[in-house]
Amino acid sequence: MELNLTRPICFFDLETTGIDVSKDRIVEISILKVFPNGNRESKTWLVNPTIPIPAQATAVHGITNEKVAGEPTFKELAKQVHNFIKDADLAGYNSDRFDIPLLAEELLRAGVDFDLKNRVTVDVQTIFHKMEQRTLSAAYKFYCKKTLDNAHSAQADTEATYEILKAQLDCYQEELPNDIKQLSEFTTRKQAADFAGFIVYNDKGEEVFTFGKHKGRKVEEILQEEPGYFGWILNADFPLYTKKVLTAIRLRKGLGNG
Repeated sequence: MELNLTRPICFFDLETTGIDVSKDRIVEISILKVFPNGNRESKTWLVNPTIPIPAQATAVHGITNEKVAGEPTFKELAKQVHNFIKDADLAGYNSDRFDIPLLAEELLRAGVDFDLKNRVTVDVQTIFHKMEQRTLSAAYKFYCKKTLDNAHSAQADTEATYEILKAQLDCYQEELPNDIKQLSEFTTRKQAADFAGFIVYNDKGEEVFTFGKHKGRKVEEILQEEPGYFGWILNADFPLYTKKVLTAIRLRKGLGNG
């Protein structure tokens, strides 16, 4: 079943130096952009991460320090990547918890003001886990009846993810809507204000902290009662996007300096 689109959607996959969203870097990014008329455009970039690629990461994706030594840094590619995805919704495999947060960190680090306003995300892994509980290769075999060759190649994984979502729509025609916004709602595990889940929305739509001594407390209340907490988070090892969201809340309410 082809996707019912009202705007483009970008399926993307990252290969990285590791799994720490705040500290690790992209070494390869592949994006498959699907348009409402069915046209497709694909771009793949190798990226010099500017930090060493650990042996354990190379063992997964096969990308070595030597392979990316002459490639552009993400900072050099950031505007090109952002221009390609800025008018589109986003989709991937485990993308809500990893790929999108890490991409956001890289873009913000490069000075590109990335956010998710006016767009939605679809995490194909969440559909799979809610329906069948498997991995990407197993998902590809289960839904598409094919073996995933070159697993952990960003381009192969991206193409497979796109094919899996279309096959899922065929498989679950009664349960899954062919609508990107509704698929986004289905695949969202929790309503996070930031990508990492340090700040989420409560049942009243208010931002609350999910960690530390103020876990469960409203962000606005804490910033007003303890303005120094804002400065502590900005100077601590939190994702850049979390800091961006916190700053926006502070500015929105005109809360005092800390």
